[in-house]
Amino acid sequence: MTIIVTGGAGFIGSNFVFHMMEAHPDYRIICLDKLTYAGNLSTLEPVMNKENFRFVQADICDRTAVYALFEEESPDMVVNFAAESHVDRSIDNPDIFLETNIKGTAVLMDACRKYGIKRYHQVSTDEVYGDLPLDRPDLFFTEETPIHTSSPYSSSKAGADLLVMAYHRTYGLPVTISRCSNNYGPYHFPEKLIPLMITNAMADKTLPVYGEGINVRDWLYVEDHCRAIDLILHKGRVGEIYNIGGHNEMRNIDIVKLICKELGKPESLITFVADRKGHDMRYAIDPAKIHRELGWLPETKFADGIKKTIRWYLDNKNWWEPLLIKN
Repeated sequence: MTIIVTGGAGFIGSNFVFHMMEAHPDYRIICLDKLTYAGNLSTLEPVMNKENFRFVQADICDRTAVYALFEEESPDMVVNFAAESHVDRSIDNPDIFLETNIKGTAVLMDACRKYGIKRYHQVSTDEVYGDLPLDRPDLFFTEETPIHTSSPYSSSKAGADLLVMAYHRTYGLPVTISRCSNNYGPYHFPEKLIPLMITNAMADKTLPVYGEGINVRDWLYVEDHCRAIDLILHKGRVGEIYNIGGHNEMRNIDIVKLICKELGKPESLITFVADRKGHDMRYAIDPAKIHRELGWLPETKFADGIKKTIRWYLDNKNWWEPLLIKN
C-alpha cells in the first residue's frame, strides 16, 4: 500500500506519518509538503532515512508537480492535511486560504481521478459548523449539523468539503471526510493557543487571551486523531463524513491557567486582548458515529495530554525556538 500524505511536515500531518509508519511498517508513505511557515522538515528527521518513506517538496496547487508524483508512485490512497489553518491569518489575507484549501483540494482529486485511487480522505474541521451557544451544553455538532461558517478559514474548508462530496457524486471518486475538534500535542506550531501559551510562559512573556477567555473548545490529543483517520481509511464507508472529537471541553482561560500552574508561572502573565472578529463561542463534537461504526473513542484525557504536551515543549526547545526567530 502506498499512501500520499499532503501537509505531512505540519503538525497533524507529521504525527500521522509517524503513526502510519509504526502501525503499518509495510506501507510506503510519501509526504508531499510545500514547507510554508507551518511546515518544518526537521520534524520528519526520525523517518527521513527510512526505505519506505519519501519526502517531496511541492505545492498541492501545482498540477504539474502533483501529476508527476502520481505517475511515479501510483498511490493507493491520499490523505489531505495540506491547508492554511490559522483563523487570524485568514482574516488578514483570505486569498491564500481559498487558493490552497479549495483549489489545492481540486488538483489532488483531479489527480486521483486521472490515475486511479482506492481512497481519497479529506481532513476537515469542526469549524465548518460555526459555533454553539455557551448556555446550551446539551448541544453538539453531528455530521448532520448544517454548515454555518464564521471566518475565511472555515469557509475555505467548508468549500473544500462540498467539492469533495461533489466529486464523489459526480465522478464516483471514493472519498471520506473527517471533521475534528481542536488538536494539541507534539510538533504544534507555536502560533496556536496551547503551544503559544506554553512557550510564552516558559519565557515569562505575556499570555494574550482573546476577550474574556470564555470561548470553549473540544480538545483532541493528536495521536487519538491519527488513530481515527487510520480507521476511516481502512474501515470507513465511502462517501461518508465522520466527526472526531475528544470529549474534552475547556474554556480558553482555564487552559491558560492550567498551563501556568503546570509550569509554576504566575497568572499575572495573562493579558486580555481585543477579541477576534467573528470569534466562535463554543465547539463541541458528538463522535457517536465513528464510535458506533468503527469502534473509535479518544483514549487521552485532557489532564494527561496537556502534561505530556508541556513536557514535550520543555524537552524540545531545539525544535520550536528556531521557529520563533524565523517567524
